[in-house]
Amino acid sequence: MSRCQDLDRFYSLLDDLEATVGGKRRLQNCNGRMNWPDRGVYFFFHPDETRESSDQFRVTRIGTHAVSTGSSTSLWDRLRTHRGAQRGTYEGGGNHRGSVFRKRVGEALIERDDLEEQYPEWGVGSSAGQELRLDELEMERRVSEYIGQLPFLWVDVDDEPGPESDRAYIERNAIALVSNFGKESIDPRDRGWLGYHSPVTDIKQSGQWNINHISEEYEPEFLQTLERYSGRMAGFD
Repeated sequence: MSRCQDLDRFYSLLDDLEATVGGKRRLQNCNGRMNWPDRGVYFFFHPDETRESSDQFRVTRIGTHAVSTGSSTSLWDRLRTHRGAQRGTYEGGGNHRGSVFRKRVGEALIERDDLEEQYPEWGVGSSAGQELRLDELEMERRVSEYIGQLPFLWVDVDDEPGPESDRAYIERNAIALVSNFGKESIDPRDRGWLGYHSPVTDIKQSGQWNINHISEEYEPEFLQTLERYSGRMAGFD
């Protein structure tokens, strides 16, 4: 099978997954009271870009959680960190130092709008005090708005945490499949994609908000694993 054929199958599986969960969601409309699986893999799409060969929204970010042995992080924990705060001191904002996705989107916004002097410490360190976080709050809010509007899907993959988990396997191979880094460009991004303003070359070349696994070779067999877990959600297992 060619990479084009595997991409077609991948997107077909995502269509099936969308039918199973009742449609894509957007983080700006989500909360922890919804029926989230404990563990899973998520797929974000760009709402204004479609594949070259169809009207399917193009995947823009793939991720999971709890890939360290003993981790207790849930799927919603990870999604909530990407979404940001909906109340409290940082309402409408978030913490990009706890979400690489938020960090990368913010970097691109800062680069595009020439705001480096206003946010000189964006992405610096693994934590920040309240004063700095309040100084960065407006950019955090812009990041929340951008990510919150992206449609996304998720697949329930409730295996044990660890680097050899099926979640890590699906994430790694799905990223490698959709990434255009060092490969023939399939479903290239529109020129207006925010990621082209990223200071990270890997993001611009891969067409994804991902860094890890973009240059790797994918194993086509991962599609069978994704199909199996998606089928379980639909009651076909």
